[in-house]
Amino acid sequence: MSERIEADLCIIGAGSGGLSVAAGAAQMGARVVLLEGGKMGGDCLNYGCVPSKALIASGKHAHAMTTGAPFGVTPVAPQVDYAAAKDHVAAVIAGIAPHDSVERFEGLGVRVIQEYGRFISKTEVQAGDAVIAARRFVVATGSSPFVPPIPGLDAVPYETNETIFDLRERPEHLIVIGGGPIGMELAQAHARLGSRVTVLEGLKAFGKDDPELAAIALERIRAEGAEVAEGAMASQISGKAGAITVETKDGATYSGSHLLMAVGRKVNTDGLDLDAGGVAYDRDGVKVDAGLRSVSNRKVYAIGDVAGGLQFTHVAGYHAGIVIRSALLGLPAKARTDHLPWATYTDPEMAQVGLTEAEAREAHGNALTVARTEYAENDRARAEGRTTGLVKVMVVKGKPVGASIVGAQAGELIQVWALAIANGLKMSAIANMVAPYPTLGEVNKRAASSYFTPKLFDNPWVARIVRLVQKF
Repeated sequence: MSERIEADLCIIGAGSGGLSVAAGAAQMGARVVLLEGGKMGGDCLNYGCVPSKALIASGKHAHAMTTGAPFGVTPVAPQVDYAAAKDHVAAVIAGIAPHDSVERFEGLGVRVIQEYGRFISKTEVQAGDAVIAARRFVVATGSSPFVPPIPGLDAVPYETNETIFDLRERPEHLIVIGGGPIGMELAQAHARLGSRVTVLEGLKAFGKDDPELAAIALERIRAEGAEVAEGAMASQISGKAGAITVETKDGATYSGSHLLMAVGRKVNTDGLDLDAGGVAYDRDGVKVDAGLRSVSNRKVYAIGDVAGGLQFTHVAGYHAGIVIRSALLGLPAKARTDHLPWATYTDPEMAQVGLTEAEAREAHGNALTVARTEYAENDRARAEGRTTGLVKVMVVKGKPVGASIVGAQAGELIQVWALAIANGLKMSAIANMVAPYPTLGEVNKRAASSYFTPKLFDNPWVARIVRLVQKF
């Protein structure tokens, strides 16, 4: 006998976005059902953001032991215990997991069903033996690694971000197919932990980033010993565990002990029976309007990766707020993208919000001004030997429309520009900010100030006014 459950809100997927909606809705008094057949916390906690940053931290500590000479510290070769590094990864996940647990959400009043959900009608979803009839549904199923149909790949062992964090023995030579953020982050981390690393990218590494910034990050990664081959499209894979060979379309071959597939993501719509729910979708995910509502079934919302667009945990969290305002409070709410930042956690880091320089030039032409400053002009960066990097801010009519940063703590520094763009602040707001000295944060203030430099110091009218005032 199946159980029938009446709810105000049924959420399919307990990743970052789904959990945010569930917590907010339950605490606001809604009857909430949360469905998850996999791990609570989704990709971010178990396979993505959290484990990757933990492994990157291990690599950073190993790298620091080899780079102390300029500071009077004799470099030493680190003794890396790869399995212990993975223990660190597991410990970080375990420390965060209670916040995303079934027990916590049941304590908030959420009915958690640990089964995958699928639509059986426009108003019902089935999960295991339960049928949930809800006023509103939220599809928050996220995305998974995309594995392209490269000839021979199905006959050799390979890793994805969903399996590599379980690997206990350090790869002797890791071949990474894909030069995007996931591939490059894990490539540098493994190189620092003692693996030989080769990255094969069919087009350009960091292809979605500002090319000037990408070149700076790539130079550092290559200098640390990772081989990055661009324009190297994999065409054939062969071998066996411990001896895998990748042939590229130009006839080159690369051999290594392990293979990591990091060529992108695919949205998780399989198994949802969206057709039965009258929910329109395509390969990019559920088709939604500006309010993240299904264009074909107004009872259904989609958030995060499965809604299309930027695939980041913080975007899913942002989407959750949109849905809560709309579905629970009945308030008008539309998602925007111009203020959404992202970061790549290589060393140096890269971060972006709004338009890149190329995008801004195409959109605004001669109305665009690019303000920029180098990390080398920052005293804290000099003190710490972290002078590689720059900040670029795209400005139109005195307001930032985009910012690009490469360098130490770029993911932290981009937040000032995300705040400015989200709230329509002018460059003067950043220039007027008083930053403590010496901090890396001063690079943002310097970038803002550089926008006004030609207006103040290269302006003959300013000089005339100054001379006039001095006569009194």
